[in-house]
Amino acid sequence: MNPASETDPPASLTLKVAASMSDFDAREWGRFAGASRTESDIPYNPFISHTFLDILEKSGTVSARSGWRPQHLRLEDADGRLVGAVPCYLKSHSQGEYVFDHGWADAFERAGGRYYPKLQASVPFTPATGPRLLARAGDDAVAGQLATGLRDLTERLGVSSAHVTFATGPDIASLQRAGFLVRTDQQFHWTNDGYGSYDDFLASLASRKRKALRKERAAALEHGITIERLTGKDITEAAWDDFFAFYMDTGGRKWGRPYLNRPFFSMVSERMADDVLLVMARRNGRYVAGAINFIGSDRLFGRNWGCIEDHPFLHFEVCYHQAIDFAIERGLKVVEAGAQGEHKLARGYLPVTTQSAHYIAHPGLRRAVADYLAQERSEVQQIGEYLAEHGPFRKGDPSSS
Repeated sequence: MNPASETDPPASLTLKVAASMSDFDAREWGRFAGASRTESDIPYNPFISHTFLDILEKSGTVSARSGWRPQHLRLEDADGRLVGAVPCYLKSHSQGEYVFDHGWADAFERAGGRYYPKLQASVPFTPATGPRLLARAGDDAVAGQLATGLRDLTERLGVSSAHVTFATGPDIASLQRAGFLVRTDQQFHWTNDGYGSYDDFLASLASRKRKALRKERAAALEHGITIERLTGKDITEAAWDDFFAFYMDTGGRKWGRPYLNRPFFSMVSERMADDVLLVMARRNGRYVAGAINFIGSDRLFGRNWGCIEDHPFLHFEVCYHQAIDFAIERGLKVVEAGAQGEHKLARGYLPVTTQSAHYIAHPGLRRAVADYLAQERSEVQQIGEYLAEHGPFRKGDPSSS
């Protein structure tokens, strides 16, 4: 285990900075983040699990070299027992975050400041809401100490800022009390209103929308395309090879440099395959497109998509319709379809507000960011309300509210 460096102790507890997930025992981390879908007595989010964060580091995807240097906060009692934690990284850029602060960085550096490095409390490359101040449910005192500790660490390291992205409501409240500014954004999520089948879901839509989705799903499977859903032991290394080729091709065109490497997917398959749903499209005896999803205790998280052949509507079928099918079959409550994408609205995914919190050390930059965020929050709310009014559901249907 790498030694963890101490910061000033908040109250009677000791706050340390851990250099890797190896500084945490998986069982102690699991008491606050959930151990697995089958073992947890708290909601299980696979991205905040010890296993997922450890895979990111051990695969080399997350490291100082990639600009994500682990600086996890570890709050201990007098006997060295973990009472709280924060997954956190010292970053030299703003890539892979999905909450964009490039404009803040540019403005600060034009004024003579140094924006990087900064602290980022998040799950790398993953725009999915989940706990960030890991503590016992309802333990506001520990959550508050973690928030204060993150703020104080920002000052101690002399970095420009700390950013807690895709945080839950309770975490946002604790961070606000510690002086963090709140930012909102928008995603599109599908909610399962007790549907017994995809047809039950379609029945909740306006007639025109229902017919359009039926035609869309049929068109996606033209040209001899079939869909396979793989999870657990059914996901072979050959399937990962194909999916990785899709991911690299699409990611290279979209982002310039895909974030995840091939060892990451093999480690995921080895250590948490039951938490993965791989949706693959096959044509003429080979896979031509695919999407990876992660399975939580009550929701499905859509993540990466890629293809080597372009077919009309195939992206919607593989990423959105198949996710709804799977969620209904498994009795999952929500499908989170990732960042952005107003095209999801027509497919039954409604706007949901996401939140992040930001501590800006420099007073002048903090004032400027605060003014910007106040205007941005108003715009996000107005857009969300407008989009919700124009969803595909029948008027008066519970899903439309």
